[in-house]
Amino acid sequence: MSELDQAVTELANLFRLDGRVAVVTGGAGLLGAEFCRTLAAAGAAVLVADLDTNAAQVVAQSLTQAGWAAQAAQVDVTAPESVRAMTGAALSAFGRLDILVNSAALDPKFDPQGSGQTDASAWLSSAFEDYPLEAWQQAINVNLTGMFLASQVAVQPMLQQGGGVIINLSSIYGLAGPDQRLYQWPGQPARYKPVYYSVTKAGVLGLTQYLATYYAGKNIRVNALTPGGVFNGHDEAFVQAYSARAVLGRMAEKDEMNGALLFLASDASAYMTGSNLVVDGGWTAW
Repeated sequence: MSELDQAVTELANLFRLDGRVAVVTGGAGLLGAEFCRTLAAAGAAVLVADLDTNAAQVVAQSLTQAGWAAQAAQVDVTAPESVRAMTGAALSAFGRLDILVNSAALDPKFDPQGSGQTDASAWLSSAFEDYPLEAWQQAINVNLTGMFLASQVAVQPMLQQGGGVIINLSSIYGLAGPDQRLYQWPGQPARYKPVYYSVTKAGVLGLTQYLATYYAGKNIRVNALTPGGVFNGHDEAFVQAYSARAVLGRMAEKDEMNGALLFLASDASAYMTGSNLVVDGGWTAW
């Protein structure tokens, strides 16, 4: 092997995950399913964990049909016993746990797939002054407490193994307040990106830094991934308004977070912890 070939191989190997096991909460979601496929393609065995059991099974089956190791698990990230069962399923199926991707979250949707929701996103028409306490508490339970519980349980086998990686999904709205003008459409009732989303996604960044420093010296790296808006069949008027705010002039495609996710999960980011990797098309650069 030439020196050049060896260098290329070594660089490619930095991104390989062979022999590692990953758990992705929210693994059947728009980004979660992409993350599962990316991790599996890089060599990891993947537990696709989601509240929607059938959807998780569909994702896991697609991975196994492609020749990769995967299994589905139902999880309610707000329930400690469910989170413990999820971690136990990964250990039972694959024998270890190396990577946790905390992707499960309530995300208030403004795309066609978001219509008819019954979670905290259903209160999109509520102004802050009238925002229901129960919707706020539900979102805190899922978006923050769920990430706390999943990390708390998953880190235990990582400590026993001598290392691991946790990746927490944040949002540009955890860095900056929502531009509510994007959601005010002529001829339609006023809608708002609700308060819980910014608050919980900002909290994700605090949790990330806390865990990174708490596990200093334990070979457990904890980082955040902050995506910008991802296109999912949005109305053309929204796409144009959003795109005007992004330096790259468009919304992200659902596969455009995969490289960043793999970077954070792999040895390519070995000297990185407590950080926030922003992939937002320049939204927060203005």
